Amino acid sequence: MNDLVPAALVRKFTLKMFASILIIVFSLALLAYWFRYSCILLVRDQAEMGAARALAQDRFHIGEVQDRLRNGQQLDPLHSALQRDYQVLTYLLQHAAGLELSSFEDRLLVLDYRVMQWWYRLTRIAAPEQARQALSEMASVLGILAGKIGERAGVQNEV
Repeated sequence: MNDLVPAALVRKFTLKMFASILIIVFSLALLAYWFRYSCILLVRDQAEMGAARALAQDRFHIGEVQDRLRNGQQLDPLHSALQRDYQVLTYLLQHAAGLELSSFEDRLLVLDYRVMQWWYRLTRIAAPEQARQALSEMASVLGILAGKIGERAGVQNEV
């Protein structure tokens, strides 16, 4: 009576555990891929709404940040400007009646902004080009959300 558990049973349990972990890892990778692909499609599809974005760029720092990103400016001040715009938008969403972002796509864009913010913080020193792309996507997301809020509020663009 050397072993309380036979070796074959231990191997079978280990194999099942390994298979379960592999399935979980693969599922998480597919979920991450779906999330990124969906966010990229949403940003590209919403980019066609030029009037709403023009209105958002007039009232926020979004257009200025996108221009400075193309010109190779320092990233931290641009990130701070986007953070201020994000805080203004979230304040409006929390305190203005009827301006909620209730659709799944809108919530996905907000989550994408937060993920890109995390990615920016992770890559700003080690990979500046990745950080620049993260800021660009953050600015695009804020432009889309500000445009949607402007449409819902009935704000007219004064030309």
